[in-house]
Amino acid sequence: MKDFSIFLLFIPLIVNAFKDRKYDFYKNNEYFIQKTIDTKKIDQGIIRAKVDNKWQDFQIVELPEGFLEWNFERRLSMIEKIKKKEPPDWAGSHNGIVATYGAKREDTKLGINCAVKGMGFLPKKEKIKEVINLLKETFNDSFEKKINILESLYKNGKEIFDLNKQVSLELYTTKDFYTQTFLNQMVNPACAIVFLDIPSYKLKCLAHLLHPKNPYLNEYEKDVCEYANLIHDYFHGESPRKSIAVIYYIVEVFDNSPGKGKGKKIK
Repeated sequence: MKDFSIFLLFIPLIVNAFKDRKYDFYKNNEYFIQKTIDTKKIDQGIIRAKVDNKWQDFQIVELPEGFLEWNFERRLSMIEKIKKKEPPDWAGSHNGIVATYGAKREDTKLGINCAVKGMGFLPKKEKIKEVINLLKETFNDSFEKKINILESLYKNGKEIFDLNKQVSLELYTTKDFYTQTFLNQMVNPACAIVFLDIPSYKLKCLAHLLHPKNPYLNEYEKDVCEYANLIHDYFHGESPRKSIAVIYYIVEVFDNSPGKGKGKKIK
């Protein structure tokens, strides 16, 4: 009877161990592999993803002209403010509000989540190495010179950047701590990004998470990890470690602006 009582004491520990193991994406490695995204058809403009426990094909769409004009203009406006030593806007094109769902962390009863993420454009596949080399070569230049380089990238944004993606970093997740965004996107990569501004846009996306230490990344995915970390550090200063890169493949675009928009689907 005494042995049975001791066994009962250990039941909560056993349950918690299995609960934690369910979301052990690293599995004793220094990296993870996202198993809910399949990019084999990406050259055909199709991203395959496991959404709501069902594998589905999604057509990737290009951002509309209105979004591009607004986004690049707001970025150039922010650079002008920085040049004038004026405080930048915290809303607008850089700070996307990312909504996710799919899994519950141990400290919550709900798997839904919103988080503000630094968001940007990703260079085209044929241009990404060129941009990486430019950022590396000028990384230690003066802040003024670096700002001018960023300005030149956005002024030529339609020629330089992929127009069907956004890119971000998952800064705080480690093998010992998962943010709710990371957990949700690993289980269910469907998400939405909303930009607080007028005009306002909502992008429905599929999130592809890339760990920089994953030895199975292809050459382009390695470039994405390098670029995403480099462009962040180029402006904010060198980070102590490389962070997880997230490609947001855009599958739908909505106009959330008050008035004519009202959440209307435009792509």
